[in-house]
Amino acid sequence: MNEYWSSHLKLSKKELLEGIRKISSSLEGNITLMEVCGGHTNTIMRYGIRKILPENISLISGPGCPVCVTSQKDIDAIVEIALNKIPVATYGDMLRVPGTKMSLEKAREQGANVNIVYSAADVIELKKNFPEIVFFGIGFETTAPMSAFLLEKNIPVYSTHKLIVPAMEALLQGEVNIDGFILPGHVSSIIGLTQYEKLNVPQAVCGFEPEHLLRGIYALVNLISNGKNMVINTYPEVVRSEGNKKAQDIIQKHFKVTDSKWRGLGNIPSSGLDVVNPTLDAKKIYSSIIEKSLISKESNNKCRCGDVLKGLLKPEDCPLFSGACTPETPFGACMVSSEGACNIHYNSQ
Repeated sequence: MNEYWSSHLKLSKKELLEGIRKISSSLEGNITLMEVCGGHTNTIMRYGIRKILPENISLISGPGCPVCVTSQKDIDAIVEIALNKIPVATYGDMLRVPGTKMSLEKAREQGANVNIVYSAADVIELKKNFPEIVFFGIGFETTAPMSAFLLEKNIPVYSTHKLIVPAMEALLQGEVNIDGFILPGHVSSIIGLTQYEKLNVPQAVCGFEPEHLLRGIYALVNLISNGKNMVINTYPEVVRSEGNKKAQDIIQKHFKVTDSKWRGLGNIPSSGLDVVNPTLDAKKIYSSIIEKSLISKESNNKCRCGDVLKGLLKPEDCPLFSGACTPETPFGACMVSSEGACNIHYNSQ
């Protein structure tokens, strides 16, 4: 099928859409495809892809926003570290994600030394002035190599890195019927295709332009029509079957696979990455500080971000959406990040 698909890579957007419509008309019932990347959700909303698809094809958003799936427990922990005068560096989106008590932004307003960075080089530069700096590592396999590189430079990391395939496995066992996955191109460029093969469902690796999404949807309806559960790489410009071996090696060197708590999805076995070296693992270095932040359960019960991440709810159907919860005053994590489904839907109104 991959050989078959390679002959269709040069189809125009019009030809792809016509193909999707033709195949979908022969399918029985409705099909639901989930994109597990906020970048894909952005493209889908910006270019109105949902509106031009046949009525029997539904696109739903999954847990592909790393900021959104970071648990409140971890946010509370890094906030506690920062409030105890330990310099912290992280990506900008993490500043405003609410924990049970406050966000990193609120901690900074109270005097905590919280720094926004865009690359490993920024963290290394900060270390010159703040020798104790801790990096708050978030994201999937795409960003884990940067955290691993910082560990090689002896910079402690608080890791909340997640693995995407175990989350997809959990979703397939959930309440939503998923007929196929639109796979993230950037994660796939690191891990390759093999890990997805354990999932007994049609899957297509996609890039981030409108034609890339249409390529992927076309491949998925082809697979569904032919009753084939397999992975198609519709983004060969970037993604290779074997992935990026160098990135895989540095991740395996500095991280170990552990169970991990995901906002909305709960604890997922073997879905997280923790630091191997205990002398560089901020969770262990500052365990006595982190204990102060422990709570019995997460707050914001009115927020439906968890249901949005599982594909159970459209952002607009959350009672807080566009009222109490906006990008300026986010009540939940899905409204904070530019890759969060609620943020994307709000800005597409």
